[in-house]
Amino acid sequence: MTQSLTGKVAVITGASRNMGRAFSEALAAEGASIVIHYRNPEMRTEAEDLASKVQKLGSDAQIAQGDLTNISEIEKLFEITMKRFGRLDILINNAGMIIKKPVLEITEEDYDRIFAINSKAAFFCMREAAKHMADNGRILNLGTTLLGATTGYYSIYAGSKAPLEDFTRALAKEIGHRGITVNTIAPGPINTSFFHPAETPESTEWLKHQSVSGQLGEISDIVPMVKFLVSSEARWVTAQTIFVNGGFLAR
Repeated sequence: MTQSLTGKVAVITGASRNMGRAFSEALAAEGASIVIHYRNPEMRTEAEDLASKVQKLGSDAQIAQGDLTNISEIEKLFEITMKRFGRLDILINNAGMIIKKPVLEITEEDYDRIFAINSKAAFFCMREAAKHMADNGRILNLGTTLLGATTGYYSIYAGSKAPLEDFTRALAKEIGHRGITVNTIAPGPINTSFFHPAETPESTEWLKHQSVSGQLGEISDIVPMVKFLVSSEARWVTAQTIFVNGGFLAR
């Protein structure tokens, strides 16, 4: 069976669990070597377990811990990648956090924390990837469908993800001559441990019924779009924000 990503190297941030873990396994199954980033030292066991899974799929893996709100840690992540593999072909900017509060309850600390990971870290990961990435590479940012929704309580979550659209368009224009594509994928509510802590049973039901089928999305609904966007077949798709949300909204 042909593996479409054989010889490629992918950095996936926030890779130890949820969507990042699934993306790592999916790309490894296609032959890519995976740099598994995780933030908290207590996640090391999960990262090592994922590395073992990647290796069982026949690909190579490198784990890398770091707080990506610190630019020197971002630079270190890409230094580790180049030292281990000598190349970079794919970046999936998956690391993020969610804060759900009314605007009147949001503190300066809340604001600074969420923008540091969802916006600043993503931007500087894109910058470092652009420095090191081989021609015809792929950069993929994880946004949110809430970018197009009029929904309360998600102001700083959606707001901290909103800059990804502009970062995506600008970088796509700047490095597109090298065959590198840059896109943002904007999932709707996904049934993960990232989603549920911020929700109540009532809000979960409401969000379910915003989709056309009355259910949350699953990670398996997002993986095929990710696999396509990092593939060679997606060379003509760039500078886009693509909504994958079961009809939650269209824009």
